[in-house]
Amino acid sequence: MVISAGCSSGNDRLGFVNEGLERAWRRGWFSRPSLEPNALLAAARQTTGLHDFGAEDGWRDRLDRLTASLHDEAALTPLGTTIAYGQLVAALAGRLRATALWQRRPEIAQVPLRAPIIVVGQMRSGSTRMQRLLACDKRFAYTRFFESWNPLPRWNWLPIDDRRLRGWLALRVAHWLNPRFGVIHPVRPHQADEEIGLHNVALYGAAFEAQWCIPSFARYAEALDSRPIYAEFRQHLQTIKWLRRDKGNRPWILKLPQFSQDLDAVLHTFPDARIVVLHRNGKEVVGSSASLVHNQMMVQSDEVDRHWIGREWLRKVALRTERTAHARDRHAVAGIDVAFTDMHQDWRAEMGKVYAMLGTPFTLDVERQMAKFMARRGHRKLQRHRYDIADYGLTEDQIAATLQPRDASVLAAA
Repeated sequence: MVISAGCSSGNDRLGFVNEGLERAWRRGWFSRPSLEPNALLAAARQTTGLHDFGAEDGWRDRLDRLTASLHDEAALTPLGTTIAYGQLVAALAGRLRATALWQRRPEIAQVPLRAPIIVVGQMRSGSTRMQRLLACDKRFAYTRFFESWNPLPRWNWLPIDDRRLRGWLALRVAHWLNPRFGVIHPVRPHQADEEIGLHNVALYGAAFEAQWCIPSFARYAEALDSRPIYAEFRQHLQTIKWLRRDKGNRPWILKLPQFSQDLDAVLHTFPDARIVVLHRNGKEVVGSSASLVHNQMMVQSDEVDRHWIGREWLRKVALRTERTAHARDRHAVAGIDVAFTDMHQDWRAEMGKVYAMLGTPFTLDVERQMAKFMARRGHRKLQRHRYDIADYGLTEDQIAATLQPRDASVLAAA
């Protein structure tokens, strides 16, 4: 069964929610959320009772640029406005809580993160599969979905970790509003997942670009020196490890498509990293990425331009390809290249090569755990994701021509 991007049950639900929100605002039952920076800052302070957002490393300018782009370009529905407000207040509240914790517990900055294994790949290149296969090995550590989106607990009076509850609720709501979400990116609260939520706290990253039409913010973010962002990213990882009371020194598996854009800063932050670089046919990467972005944007806007999405993510894929290549030329780190088709044909052989690069035995027990993961229904759902590049105004020749080696500075300005 193929679920189209225009899933009728999802559209009916979105219409119902948008009408309900608009009616509630008109009648004064609730206030319309404001995406003005000062209103968001005030809401975060009120939510937490805290006031110190930490060192000024550019986060305030990123907030101003992001909210301006949302106002001028995103064409948000009532639901989109509500979601954006919730995400940004949560991100700012996360900054407040993290700053307070780091001031109380300076030892967190000394938590070791030894020789992480960094999965580098475009969106839809098989990076989730690689991360979750590696996560089958208990010798490695990884970030779970609920930790990424909720780095710090909020309600210490609960008998359980509220991050787990909030992660579960977030997925339930996401699946209700967007039934196709689970086909494109199946995930469970405790499953290994990308660290995208840690970038949200920094008011940075493609999580925003993949759900809102914000080209001005995207160009601005691409031109930033992201080293301060990754220094903070590292401290969030140290915090997650500290909260686990993990005294071990297992290598951490890190995976985020944004790494392919920022690999120079990533390797500056983790100079002892080992990298697994993934490759997939350009047509498939661009088409699948455009489909994912369209699926996300249509939840929060009624003015989604598929052809713009196609052009933008073709440019984005080309930019990330060039930046990854340049970063690898600059940093002498251990690494291996893995092709999507090779993984599809014989994942055991490819994982054996990855383990050889890591200098870690590829044991029979680990292979068995990986085989169980590959056989699970949640992983097989990915095979139901279908898309057509023509829907996004693209042709194979156009994609091939654009993905020819070019200078990253030219692509960023395109």
